[in-house]
Amino acid sequence: MKKAYAFVADGTEESELLCVVDALKRADVEVKIISVSGEIFTSSHGVRIVADGVITGNETDADLIFVPGGMPGSAALGSSETLVSLIKTQLENGKRVAAICAAPAVVLGAHGFLRGKRATCFSGFENDTADFTGERVVTDGLVTTAKGLGAALELGIELVRLLVGDEKADEIAEKIALM
Repeated sequence: MKKAYAFVADGTEESELLCVVDALKRADVEVKIISVSGEIFTSSHGVRIVADGVITGNETDADLIFVPGGMPGSAALGSSETLVSLIKTQLENGKRVAAICAAPAVVLGAHGFLRGKRATCFSGFENDTADFTGERVVTDGLVTTAKGLGAALELGIELVRLLVGDEKADEIAEKIALM
């Protein structure tokens, strides 16, 4: 069974988080929501959510690290030295990383993980750390990025495709009326 960690902080965009987590769980990917803010975190729209755990730095056994957007959540995630170290290790070990909305620029780009890559992010967060496109979802090597909440389900399906395969991704997309 594939495994993913979704990292969150106070100010994380809850719908981006849950759309991607939902798609992964429908594909039988084991997903753990890990907070850098404490076990209970408050989303960008004031929803209190209980995480599965608090970051320890030992979250190195996943096939995917996912970082949702939202502000100030993305800034808090980008400030977590432990998370940045986990992302570095993840990529060095040939494993996948994904981010959406502000997180591609604020978390991945700010720490050099997008250097020389094509990526996308929420309009206005683009910077010179990557070749930011206007596309909704972009996969370049081990890194997948998405523009924002409107592309969250597409990101989830892309991650299912990458982790589990085309057949399961198409099945889930059809079941949720994305196709």
